[in-house]
Amino acid sequence: MNFLDYYKILGINKSATPVEIKNAYRKLARKYHPDLNPNNAEAKMNFQQINEANAVLSDPDKRKKYDQYGKDWEHAAEFEKQKQQQEQSFNDRRESYAGQQPESDFSSFFESMFGGAASPGRGRQSKFRGEDYNSQLQLNLIDAYKTHKQELTVNGQNIRITIPAGIENGQTIKIAGHGGVGANGGPNGDLYITFAIAPHPVFKRMGDNLYATVDLDLYTAVLGGEIVVNTLNGKVKLKVAPETQNGSKVKLKDKGFPVYKNEGKFGDLYITYVVKIPTNLTDKQKTLFTELSKS
Repeated sequence: MNFLDYYKILGINKSATPVEIKNAYRKLARKYHPDLNPNNAEAKMNFQQINEANAVLSDPDKRKKYDQYGKDWEHAAEFEKQKQQQEQSFNDRRESYAGQQPESDFSSFFESMFGGAASPGRGRQSKFRGEDYNSQLQLNLIDAYKTHKQELTVNGQNIRITIPAGIENGQTIKIAGHGGVGANGGPNGDLYITFAIAPHPVFKRMGDNLYATVDLDLYTAVLGGEIVVNTLNGKVKLKVAPETQNGSKVKLKDKGFPVYKNEGKFGDLYITYVVKIPTNLTDKQKTLFTELSKS
């Protein structure tokens, strides 16, 4: 995975103030936002890199590490720990071996950490696991209803993943080995993707079940009849019993949401009837209702 110059990505210099970083991020985020660039893979990648750069440079501690260690900034804590251990070892040896010159051991640490040549038998490079990455992926309810593939860009790398049907809002999955690059031959970190599923205008999801309201005209509610309702898997015909009351509920078995990683199994769809009172009645219709009320 290539090293990303966060300052270059945001178009600022290394002396930029927090306000300048914030302003640069907002300007670029608006320019490359996915909502303004639908189906534009390059804009999507730029937007993710801009967010990544801002997340580091807007955090004083992360920015300090990035400025000091560059591409290895994520391993700053491990480097500092090794440095302290090496310093302690140096001091211990200096006390034990008066008159010797152990400074070469201390310098060999920096050589091993940052790529310099180490003395034979010394400066063994410590392996560090790469940092875990966290990302959020937006889906709508229709996307989550079916198993499908999506491609996303993390730190400049395109990753194609399969999203199983029935994924939950807020659910997190792990993509092993797609996090930060390990140092000195250490293993890569992992990528954790959290799914954010937007509300649907018609169907409300609760677990594997779906809930919806359906308008029912007064005449059908009183006399009964047949109506057509939408589901996430097409249209179905429903028989309405005579004298159906407002707020009545019916269950459509297996017309709910697919059960996660349980192919062929679905929850149920619950329909609530909302009886609509007719408006703009003609005089004749009003007369009929009046006669009906007296009967």
